[in-house]
Amino acid sequence: MAAPLFRKNQSVGELRKSLELFQKLNFFPKIGGTIAVLSGLLLVWLDGWEFVSFWILASLLLYIAIQVIAVGIMGPVMGRLSKELDGFVLTPEDEIPREPGSLLAKANRLYYSASVLGVVLFALMILKP
Repeated sequence: MAAPLFRKNQSVGELRKSLELFQKLNFFPKIGGTIAVLSGLLLVWLDGWEFVSFWILASLLLYIAIQVIAVGIMGPVMGRLSKELDGFVLTPEDEIPREPGSLLAKANRLYYSASVLGVVLFALMILKP
């Protein structure tokens, strides 16, 4: 999860380590997300369900939205954050400068948005008809 990785009160050294971990963890939604969507579509097709069912359409749209946020938007924001940090001469104990701090806040908003959508998706999977 990204929440423990990216906190407001991190030092520069902690944030750099968090960015390294994010790059490694970001591999899973790219590969796993694609497999999850394709296997879900295959299961729907094999079982004869119709794609007009509300929970199937809503689930697919939510999952795609989560993927877009987590991979398509948050990944580039984290890349920019990393480049911003590299532009400063900082020791690992320094506080995060203002410019990278605003990118960190944006990344946190994106993370929490994807998390809320994930909770709704999880509820749909439990409450499906």
